[in-house]
Amino acid sequence: MAEGAGLENRYTGNGIVGSNPTLSAEHASRSHMIPVTSPQIDLPERVAGSLLGLALGDAIGFVVEAAPAEIAFAYARDELSVPSSVARTRRDFPFGQYSDDTQLACALLLGVRDAGRWEPTAFAARVVELFASGRAVGAGPGSRGAAERLRAGVPWERAGTPAPYAGNGGAMRVAPLGVLLAHDLPLLVEAAAAQCRVTHADPRCAGGAVAIAGAAALAGQPGALDRVALLRQLIAVVATVDEEMAGVVSAVEAWLELSPTEALRQLRHACLDPGEGAAWRGISTHVAPSVAWSLYAALRTPDDYWNAVRTAIEPGGDTDSMAAMAGGIVGARVGRAGLPDTLLRTLTDRGEGAADSLEALARECAACVRGR
Repeated sequence: MAEGAGLENRYTGNGIVGSNPTLSAEHASRSHMIPVTSPQIDLPERVAGSLLGLALGDAIGFVVEAAPAEIAFAYARDELSVPSSVARTRRDFPFGQYSDDTQLACALLLGVRDAGRWEPTAFAARVVELFASGRAVGAGPGSRGAAERLRAGVPWERAGTPAPYAGNGGAMRVAPLGVLLAHDLPLLVEAAAAQCRVTHADPRCAGGAVAIAGAAALAGQPGALDRVALLRQLIAVVATVDEEMAGVVSAVEAWLELSPTEALRQLRHACLDPGEGAAWRGISTHVAPSVAWSLYAALRTPDDYWNAVRTAIEPGGDTDSMAAMAGGIVGARVGRAGLPDTLLRTLTDRGEGAADSLEALARECAACVRGR
């Protein structure tokens, strides 16, 4: 993998914080530019916003995951019209329960805290611990199979579920890690791809993980947001990992000014979802359509967390993961203060209150990075 290769004209230094001046000038006068200025929030606040935004999106989407698309659409349109308490539950879980999307995001950050830096073996150990405990909620076959192989002693580099399986497990959990590593682009690309390979070996999965991590890192930078410039930076980064996923990310640019209904029509027309028409009703767990839709949802309203999550859920299907990815991106931009506190207080992991512990974990990891 050639992390950062060929990006010197697109980035400033080693971080993912610069932008191509030509792109910025070209698009500044267009509606692609979001004029709202993100507040000057520090790294701990951005990481906390991303992790909590991911967890809340996950919990909100979890209650309609795999439900018929019309049910998810009505839920997003009507029940989520304002950020207030939601009466829906799923199986034996109360509203506020999040899934393995958040549990694995926590495993990533716990690995950082354990090692004092990004370290794939520390993450792999936390994956084993989660699945051995029996606490994983709603995990897919890719992550479960990898956890079994890790527990049997397979090295993390060879544990990931191989192609052609291409689920979004590596992307759904990665946004907070991207925010943590936003200062170091080569490390961000390396870490996002490596953490994905612990559970998912298909290179498309790694490309999707790099896309979400990079989007969260870029969105978290203060100031007006040029959505086209952001996407083109992402395309260049993702292309160093997987050309096919770079093409998927590039498709999102044409959707930016479209309504969700029309954007979804474009996604279907582009045949981005190999899982469509199979077991899934709505957008499937395949990395290509779910990452593309999550990027669209986040960039459609990058300063409005609630509407980004609603957009992520509207098509139905893998609603918890899409809302987690979009929520992790926008949460990095708006910070903890930009999330609905009343709903954050409903977050739970099998009956244990979670919001405060999630925020504390995010801030501890930010301290690890800042202290190096």
